[in-house]
Order: sequence, then structure tokens, then C-alpha cells
Amino acid sequence: MIMSMKEINVSIGLTKPKSPTNVGAVMRAAGCYGVDAVFYTGERYDRAVKLNTDTKSISQNIPLTGVNSLLENMPDKAKIVCVELVEGATPLPEYEHPENVIYIFGPEDGTISQAVIDRADAVIYVPTIGCMNLAATVNVVLYDRLAKSDLSFASDKLIRQSRDTNNKVKVNAPPAKQPSR
Repeated sequence: MIMSMKEINVSIGLTKPKSPTNVGAVMRAAGCYGVDAVFYTGERYDRAVKLNTDTKSISQNIPLTGVNSLLENMPDKAKIVCVELVEGATPLPEYEHPENVIYIFGPEDGTISQAVIDRADAVIYVPTIGCMNLAATVNVVLYDRLAKSDLSFASDKLIRQSRDTNNKVKVNAPPAKQPSR
């Protein structure tokens, strides 16, 4: 199922992903953080996915669509935000996320093209020592978006519906305060 571009508010663009495990983990993150669609370019994922993938049922309703060009398949009115370790990029803690956005991530073994970077409304990076893998970066960016948003749906009900069925642990009392040093 290909979603109408008018229905999309948050999407992810993957540039030539190669690992089905990473794409599976991106899809899981997309489900956890309410992403509307995931697009990818290149043929490496299509070849690799026949061998292995790891997605969770939460992401089954999110379209994963191969496209020839992320720029030619932009959701309507979406801001282009490239996530890459490039000079001049804005550190994620300083970034304010737009409402309607496509986050474009580079491949595990390369980078986003200069042409895409040049078209971006913003280029951001996660300030780490070394680089994270694709799925980890997607999770951090999407969590940052949620943490900085007005959305407040944290509750025990959310925990019960999100956790593993074998997890029945509860916090019975607040943890004791540690003495100051």
C-alpha cells in the first residue's frame, strides 16, 4: 500500500540502506515513534531483505517504499532534514523539529549526496564520539523529536500495552534518595 503524500506528516528517507537488520530496526523505531512512512533508495536492501529481516508487528501498517529518488518523492510541504555527520551541521540538542518533515539518513557505509544536502532545510547530527549505526541514529532523532514535542501520553496504560507479555514488574515504592556527596 502506498500512502497518499498528503497524509504524511513524519517520514524517513533512507539512502541506499544495505542491511535488512538495520532497516527492520528502523521500521520498529518508526512504529514506536509514530512515523507515517519510510522510503528508501538503491537496490542493496532489496537484494539483502530476501535473506533476513527483523520487524515488529507495530510497524506492519507503515509503508516501506523503494523509490528512485528521495527528492522526487517528497511528501507534500515536508521540510527536508538531513541527518549526517557533516561539517556545518546543527547539533541535535540545539535543533527544533518541524511538524511536517522527512528525515533523510545516509547509508551505513557512505554519506548523503551533496545534492540532497544542498536541498535540505536543515542538516543535523547527533553529537557522539564516533558514529552510530543507522538504526541507532534513527531512534535517537525520533526520541528527541518526541521529547521536545507537546505530546504527552506517558502512562502505566502505555507501559502495559508496549512491554513484553512476560513483563509484569511494577515499582511499588519510590526509590530511596541517595545521600549527597
